[in-house]
Amino acid sequence: MRLQPSNRRRFLENATKVGAAFVAGAGAAQSQSPATEKPAPDDPTQAPGRPARPYGERSRFEKSVRNASGTGTSSLTPLQDLKGIITPSSLHFERHHAGVPDIDPSRHRLLIHGLVDRPLILTMDEIKRFPSVSRIHFMECSGNGFRARATAKTVQEGHGLVSCAEWTGVSLGLLLREAGVQSGANWIVAEGSDAAKMTRSVPLAKATKDVLLAYAQNGEAIRPEQGYPLRMFVPGWEGNIAIKWLRRIKVVDQPYMTREETSKYTDLMPDGTARQFTFEMDPKSLITYPSGGQKLAGAGFYEISGLAWSGRGAIRRVEVSTDAGRTWRDAELQTPVIPIAFTRFRYGWKWDGGEAVIQSRCTDEHGDVQPTLRDLVKARGENWGYHFDPIQPWRIQTDGSVLNALA
Repeated sequence: MRLQPSNRRRFLENATKVGAAFVAGAGAAQSQSPATEKPAPDDPTQAPGRPARPYGERSRFEKSVRNASGTGTSSLTPLQDLKGIITPSSLHFERHHAGVPDIDPSRHRLLIHGLVDRPLILTMDEIKRFPSVSRIHFMECSGNGFRARATAKTVQEGHGLVSCAEWTGVSLGLLLREAGVQSGANWIVAEGSDAAKMTRSVPLAKATKDVLLAYAQNGEAIRPEQGYPLRMFVPGWEGNIAIKWLRRIKVVDQPYMTREETSKYTDLMPDGTARQFTFEMDPKSLITYPSGGQKLAGAGFYEISGLAWSGRGAIRRVEVSTDAGRTWRDAELQTPVIPIAFTRFRYGWKWDGGEAVIQSRCTDEHGDVQPTLRDLVKARGENWGYHFDPIQPWRIQTDGSVLNALA
């Protein structure tokens, strides 16, 4: 039977609507929120699963997320939920001063100039043609941990400005050799492309030793909040110096005394003077389970677990106390133990159901030991908030609830 023109048009219109509805439905199925998804089947073998997705997603039953600060300038890693030593890129803490810029990598350029023989202007493609380097390192904001002394109830709230990842890029020392550093040069000044124009001075000795210009993190392109398409990564030093959205490096003879190293990121001492250029992050450890905000089900065996790190090298020892520091026992260090990276530690403990205070302390390869809060305040005074690394105690109550006992 031959279709009439009007019927043919109606048929084509209906087919178009059905196709559009199918496409919209498929997209909705992929972006469907947990609140609207169907309950998980009792027996998943009796029904086909969802199709593959273009970009991997975690299970909808996993809820761990970063906590954003009230000002929206930072977010905190949920250390209490992590396993192993690598922080997923999506959970890596962030800190910025003027929002996250949207940068087209094809238009981005890096300028290297100043006391050099051959000033360079490099595209991202040209940077990626240099030999690459991949390393696992932690990154920590120098202000991390200070809130644990007052208002923080959980590991994330008090210590969430630290993460550990694999970073891939090109050695800054290699690019500086390509530019030809002149005699008399002792520092570099690095500048970002954000609206704050974040700028920090770095000694040339460090810049040529182990600094990376990173364009990848955990196997994929570095994310915008971490400095896409290029950031300077300075192993073991305070996070503020790892300039994101890097666009310029000037080789100079002395530090430039920028805002971030004069009025900010200095340590006020008891006599009214301030420590400046305190780059290295001190040895630190944290019990992440059990920790503040968690609750033990009842008396019995538990594996105390946590993380330790030092900006000066590898962790050599972690000790755990379950009696408020009166006695200490060595914890097991999980391999690999990598310099300037998270080290996972574990300690088996049988809780008797009574009140207990648990804590950890670490020692790095140079013999530096994590201090108590009392010792730290004695050395640096009350009015300082950077490089905060004292032993963090957690109080376990008889009902199993865990509270911050640092204050």
